[in-house]
Amino acid sequence: MRTGDGTLYITVNKDENGLCEVFTTIGKAGGTVAAQTEAISRLISLALRSGIDPNSVINQLKGISGPNPTWEDGQLILSTPDAIGRALENFVHGIVQLQKKKNK
Repeated sequence: MRTGDGTLYITVNKDENGLCEVFTTIGKAGGTVAAQTEAISRLISLALRSGIDPNSVINQLKGISGPNPTWEDGQLILSTPDAIGRALENFVHGIVQLQKKKNK
């Protein structure tokens, strides 16, 4: 996903209890943006493994503004945290859609 800080690569893992882990990569290793994004990912993973509802995490991240907003697929991405929140939301929405299809 494109952000004003560069291209964000995000991996979301789940287990039998639901979402459990988030990994992100952006920019150069050792750079400020990469370090901050890694910290956000670690905290999200801790929250998810501690039973926090993924939607609570999403709501906290979405809408955070940064100095370099950008457009991605017709959506305004306000910041890297906003992009992480949107990616999580897309993942959760995809899981919900898959579960609905299985139940039909």
